[in-house]
Amino acid sequence: MAKAADLNHTMRVIVLHGKDNFQLVERLKRLQIALDAHAGAPVARFDFDGASASLADVLDELRTFGLLASHKLIVVDRADQFLGAEERRRALERYAEDPAPDSTLVLRAEAWRPGNFDKLVLKNGGAIVKCEEPDASTAAGWCVKRALHAHQAELLPNAADALVDRLGTNLSRLDSELAKLASFVADAGSTGATPKIDLKTVAALVGRTREEQAWEIQSAVLRGSAGGAVSKVRELVETSQAPEQLLIWSLVDLSRKLHDCARLLAQGEPENSVSRTVRLWGESAAPTLKMARRLGPNRAARLFAECVDLDRRSKQGQAGDLARTIEGFAALLADSVH
Repeated sequence: MAKAADLNHTMRVIVLHGKDNFQLVERLKRLQIALDAHAGAPVARFDFDGASASLADVLDELRTFGLLASHKLIVVDRADQFLGAEERRRALERYAEDPAPDSTLVLRAEAWRPGNFDKLVLKNGGAIVKCEEPDASTAAGWCVKRALHAHQAELLPNAADALVDRLGTNLSRLDSELAKLASFVADAGSTGATPKIDLKTVAALVGRTREEQAWEIQSAVLRGSAGGAVSKVRELVETSQAPEQLLIWSLVDLSRKLHDCARLLAQGEPENSVSRTVRLWGESAAPTLKMARRLGPNRAARLFAECVDLDRRSKQGQAGDLARTIEGFAALLADSVH
């Protein structure tokens, strides 16, 4: 398999496949730059939708000499659909054995099935490049390099780890966030040195994950303070701009766990077994088990039913002022163990 840096002007057939759109776009962009540089002028580019393009149109464009440019770049998106028909696949296999010298064919697709076509592409000097999201460690290292070279900012390693932890490994999303962070630290700095993106900056500017926000309201409820639960709901809605449906989902998730724990504990199950069954991990396990034991299965079942009904009413527009309704239920749930 070829890497991005391996793509060059000598290749006549290239396959880019995978679900990472950033890599699909970026690698094609680098290839076009290489083709332009070798030709000494912009090459002519023609794009086809593989779901609707005809085989004749694509092959004609590949084999016809360009009138305005010495080289042509032919891009077929959704190429898996284009090659789905046997007639087209066979025709492109024949083309890959003897590609036109003045054209470069790039096939792009999310899904790709390796086959004889791939072997012919590689045999004749082409490339097959897989564009999948990297693992967390690789993504963090990529962020450090990308921040410096594309956004002129130094991303500290622990800040890179935090960024990936919050956003995942989708490079498009990470690059967009890096641009925002780099712009912020550039505006804040005044020394002329390369601005630094540290852990504090990431924590302040990058939105918390769904799981982190969910745990914030759940932990506030589990502390048993109605006032604290209401304050946390207001903070998440008004300051963090958390979606109200996320808060309802968090409360439904918590009330379900409390009900399941209370029922199993009442049946005599040991706490470690209950934790495994209900999937309680880390710091959430002890307070959830404690609250479930104090509630008992009957009260926990009623609260779970009320929370599910709140979810239903919110989706049907019957919950009134939704933020205030969520505050009220969070307070009720927090106060229910007293």
